[in-house]
Amino acid sequence: MNIGVLKEAKEETRVAITPDVVDALKKIGASVIIEKGAGEGSFFSDEDYKKAGASIQSRADILKKSDIVVSIHLADGASLSKIKKGGFYLGMFQPAVNPQVVKKLASQKVTVLSLDAIARITRAQSMDVLSSQATVAGYKAVLLASTHLTRFFPMLTTAAGTITPASVLIIGAGVAGLQAIASSRRLGAVVDVFDTRPEVKEQVQSLGAKFVEVEGATHSAAAGGYAVEQTEEYKKRQQEAIEKFAAKADVIITTALIPGRKAPIIISKKIVDKMKAGSVVVDLASPNGGNCEYTQHGKVVLTKNGVSVVGHQNLAGSLPSDASRMFAKNILNYLKLLVKEKKINFDLNDEVIASTTITHEGEIRHKLTLDALGGAKKEGKKPAAKK
Repeated sequence: MNIGVLKEAKEETRVAITPDVVDALKKIGASVIIEKGAGEGSFFSDEDYKKAGASIQSRADILKKSDIVVSIHLADGASLSKIKKGGFYLGMFQPAVNPQVVKKLASQKVTVLSLDAIARITRAQSMDVLSSQATVAGYKAVLLASTHLTRFFPMLTTAAGTITPASVLIIGAGVAGLQAIASSRRLGAVVDVFDTRPEVKEQVQSLGAKFVEVEGATHSAAAGGYAVEQTEEYKKRQQEAIEKFAAKADVIITTALIPGRKAPIIISKKIVDKMKAGSVVVDLASPNGGNCEYTQHGKVVLTKNGVSVVGHQNLAGSLPSDASRMFAKNILNYLKLLVKEKKINFDLNDEVIASTTITHEGEIRHKLTLDALGGAKKEGKKPAAKK
């Protein structure tokens, strides 16, 4: 059984499989094929992969030979068209954002497995690419904020007087938010946190931050731990509370996302316009439209009142070596579930496998992707429970 790893597009520095997991993949019965130069952006050479036991081949050969093709993002159309019929394609593909590509892969009878759709259950935590990459992004967001901020993060007592600590406001206490809290606290900042989910309050407080509650939030067990769309009444109360805290904040870090939807606007221009000159907004939701009205994806916007609004391009990719290692461990743990006795054991009765299966045997199985296609009818016949 061959597992083929594609080189990402030039703007992506990460790689889906790192040399340190090659031996473990061989132990489950896989031969690992790496596209030439795939690890260069993450500082893993072809020689590193060869020493680990992988072979280096061309993209054409990988697509022809691989039973399972792996990449972080969707490859280009020409490459996708060459994945063999009945093959498996594994990565982090945002299927609801790329529904037409998913539809094309379904028509090719390619089984698409996207780990960003994985069930948010304890058993799947070691395979959760969103969490691992959000950890990187949350950490780097604080470093970016400290770079753009015009003052210190910690309190300093010097011969020239005392410097008060920076005030940081974090919107969203998911994995990225919690990492941002921890990193901000390590740098000595005072941290306030907003989240619509009351169950995260204890985690926030355990990291030394203050949890700011806004009454009337909507919750849904079906959201799998994610935030859900809120009522207009709640949004109004939230805006009033955030405006109050934003006025004194030196840094705001936003992380709010809703699966399959454009990121909600939480930091309005009105709020930013009342912030102190020299303060910073780092918007982690930038790739999905942004939580701040001033956000421009991939750019730093300096407002008229002197606030820097950072719309990151790829924060996880800015720490490519460790981000790739974490991603590769997620892939390895998933493949240990998918591959049994040196063969692919595709079991749709397994909740983890089922949750990540976007297409199979010509059928689109992912609800958010179907919704993005306008509720299009599923194609093909229903798959058997096991293959």
